Amino acid sequence: MRIFDNAQYDFWAKRRLGMTISGVLLLVAIISLIYPGLEAGIDFKGGTEIVVQTEQPLAPTEVRAALDEQLGAGSEVKEYGSPTELLIRTTSGSGDASAISQTIIGTIGAAFAGSNPEAIRTDAVGPRFAEDLQRGALYAVFGSLFVILLYIFIRFDWRYSLGAVAALTHDVIIVLGLFALVHDLTPVTLMLDQAIIAALLTIVGYSINDTVVVFDRIREFTQLFKTEDFSTVANRAISSTLSRTILTSVTTMLVVLILFLFGGEVLRGFSLSLILGIAVGTYSSIFVASPIVIMLRERYGTSVPKLSTATR
Repeated sequence: MRIFDNAQYDFWAKRRLGMTISGVLLLVAIISLIYPGLEAGIDFKGGTEIVVQTEQPLAPTEVRAALDEQLGAGSEVKEYGSPTELLIRTTSGSGDASAISQTIIGTIGAAFAGSNPEAIRTDAVGPRFAEDLQRGALYAVFGSLFVILLYIFIRFDWRYSLGAVAALTHDVIIVLGLFALVHDLTPVTLMLDQAIIAALLTIVGYSINDTVVVFDRIREFTQLFKTEDFSTVANRAISSTLSRTILTSVTTMLVVLILFLFGGEVLRGFSLSLILGIAVGTYSSIFVASPIVIMLRERYGTSVPKLSTATR
């Protein structure tokens, strides 16, 4: 099935529009990462996290006020999926999750008659372990970007390598920035935890796969149309892969959307990050990675890497 058969679009002519859109998104994302910033889960912050189910809806602000009297200031309380479920996080007594859970359940039960609270999930992470998880997450993200930089450099050349890593960095920053921007404005729990790091690595893998397909076609067409300008050849190559790119993104998006709608509250943040990442990654393969390669090619020479014999 081809939905853009024989399409010829001048993506290079739209590069300034693409750069403007990317620049605005990156600016908003960076500002959001500074303020209000990302909401870190207990994986990276340490403490105790409890999901409490009650028989009647409770206001998170009132529950927080009741818990502060018992646990001290600093507890976080928010709705978790439905009005009768609350997500409660505290750094008080993080070494004894069972005792903290009993204290929270007892406090809510005493403060709100008829609520009959019940802990349906309890997680605890020590401060030292949280630091190790933070370090491991940074190593995973930056390590993957470095390996991709090296892989694209070996398979193509340094211009393609810089274009690919710039696009991936663009994708990761925008997804994290959107999380930071809307985490207080949406009922979906958007905490930065191990699941979100896994989603970011999945986004990196998905985006680079799409980018490599476009790059490979650009390289192939460069060998076939040696007398044409590189920007013209790149436009033709991107247009020839457009059907594959759109269909792959749409079908993947449908699967992830089903996961978002029916996968439960625990998977909502993970699946939402994938939805955003797929959309941004598809965009960046066309409007970020490829224009960077064209600009570097036009500025720093016209040498072309040898065409790979790998199956496409």
